[in-house]
Amino acid sequence: MVRKSDTNKQKKMIRIFTLFLTFLSAGAIASNLYVGRSSVDITPKLPVAVTGQFHLRIAKEAETPLTANILVIETREGSVSEDLAVMVSCDVLYIPTDVIKLVRDEVAKRVKGLDISKIVLNATHTHTAPVLREGEYAIPKNGVTQVQEYRKFFAEKIADGISAAWNQREEAGVAWGLSYAVVGYNRRVAYSDGTSGMSSKTDLPEFRNLEGPEDHDINTLFFWNKSGQLIAMVIGVASPSQEVEGRAAVHADYWDAVRKEIHGKYGRQVCVLGWLGAAGDLTPHIRYRQAADDRMRELRKLNRLDELARRIVLAVDESYETVKNDRHNTLPLVHKTERLTLPERLVTERDYLAAKASVEMAKSKIEADPKEADKLYRRMTWEGETLRRYERQQKERQPGYDMELHVIRLGDVAICTNEFELFSDFGIRMQARSKALQTFVVQLAGSPEWGSYLPTEKAVKGGAYSAVIHSCRIGPEGGQVLVDRTVELLDELWK
Repeated sequence: MVRKSDTNKQKKMIRIFTLFLTFLSAGAIASNLYVGRSSVDITPKLPVAVTGQFHLRIAKEAETPLTANILVIETREGSVSEDLAVMVSCDVLYIPTDVIKLVRDEVAKRVKGLDISKIVLNATHTHTAPVLREGEYAIPKNGVTQVQEYRKFFAEKIADGISAAWNQREEAGVAWGLSYAVVGYNRRVAYSDGTSGMSSKTDLPEFRNLEGPEDHDINTLFFWNKSGQLIAMVIGVASPSQEVEGRAAVHADYWDAVRKEIHGKYGRQVCVLGWLGAAGDLTPHIRYRQAADDRMRELRKLNRLDELARRIVLAVDESYETVKNDRHNTLPLVHKTERLTLPERLVTERDYLAAKASVEMAKSKIEADPKEADKLYRRMTWEGETLRRYERQQKERQPGYDMELHVIRLGDVAICTNEFELFSDFGIRMQARSKALQTFVVQLAGSPEWGSYLPTEKAVKGGAYSAVIHSCRIGPEGGQVLVDRTVELLDELWK
C-alpha cells in the first residue's frame, strides 16, 4: 500500500528534478558567487584635446578625476569556474572597438586563465574627456597629449585595474533593486510641421510635444564580501553625463558628484559603476519648466551637478534599504557573446550631394584661413564619412555592421549591451519583452568608427542632428534587429 505522504514526496522530487533540468538546459546552474573590484585613475596628462563638440577644445585643467571602475563577477562550483563577466565603466565619451582590443591584449599579458572576450567596457558619455579616436580633430602636434599616447595610457591603466580586481576575487553576495529619479529628459522636440529639433525651443506656438519617451528607472546591484561589507554597486541611469558638456576642461560630469555622495554614505571601499541605459535621445538638460526647477535647486543651495547626484543617491538609498537583506550568495551566472550583423542605413544620392557641397565649402574655408580648422575640421570629417559610405554602398548589395553583443544572466537580473547611442524606445522594447525580473540595458559598450546614434523611424522623419544620415550608421530597421536578437538570447537564459 502506497501512503499519501510518499506520493507527495515523489511529486516534490519530480518538481525539483524538473527545475534542475530547466536550469541545466538554459546553462544557468546556481553556483557560488565570487567578486573582485578596483578603481583606476584615467585622468590624462594635460593639456589634452577633449571630445563631444564639433569645435576643438584644449583642456588645461582637470576639474575632477576621470576613473575606470571595474567589477569582476564569477561563479564557481568548488574550485571550478562556471562563468564570469568583467564589467568596466569608464568616464569617457565613447570607447572605440579598437581600443577595447588594446585593453584585452594588455589584460592577456597580465592575467592567465581569464577569457578576455568576457571583458565589457562601457562609457558614461561625458563630453569632457580625452579624444580616443585618431583623426577626429586637427589637434596640434606639439604641447598637447596626443591621441595615441592617451589610448596607450588608457589601455594599460584599465588592464592593471582588471588584473587587480581578478587577483582579489572573494566570496560575495549580491542584491538587485529598482527605484526612480528624474535625471534624463527627452531632448527631441517635435513641431507642428512634422520636423523635430535637437535640444531646441519649446516656448513656441508650433511646439507640439517631446518626440519620444523618458526613462526614470534607477536599476541597482549591490555586492557584499563574506564579512558583510559593501564593496561595490552598479547604478543604471538612462541619461548621458553631459551637464557640463561645453567646458574646455577634463570633467567626469555628474558621476563624480554621485561617487562622492556614495563614498560619503557607504565608505571609500565601495566601487561605483555607472551603466548608461538607452539614452540616445535623452539629456540631463531640462527642456521646459526650468525656472521652477532652478528655484527648488537654489533653495537647496546646490549646483546642477549636485542636484542630479542628490536625486540618484536618494534612489540608491531607497533601493539599498529595501533589498539589503535579500542577498544571494549562490545563483546562476551565464554570459553569452556574439557578433551581430546589423543592416546599415543607406545614404541617398541627395544625402551624398548635400554632404559633398558642405565638405567642399569647409575645405575652401580652411585653405583660406587654417585657423578655421578648429571650428570646421570635425564637421568636415563627420560629413566626409557619409561620402565614403555612399561610395562604398554602391559596391555592396547589403552593407552591414558587425556589433559585439553581450547578454548576461545574474540571478533574476538580465544585462544586455550595445555599441550605440540607442534611442530610449529601443531600450524600453527590450525591457518590456525580457523575461528577467529586471533588465539593465547598457549602451556605448564599444562604439562604431562613426555614426553612433541609433534613432527611431519617427526621429528619422523629424530630422535634426541625432537622426540625420551623418549621425547614424544604423537606422531604425537595424535597431529592431538589435532588439529582436537581444530578446532571443535573453529568452534562452529564461526558458
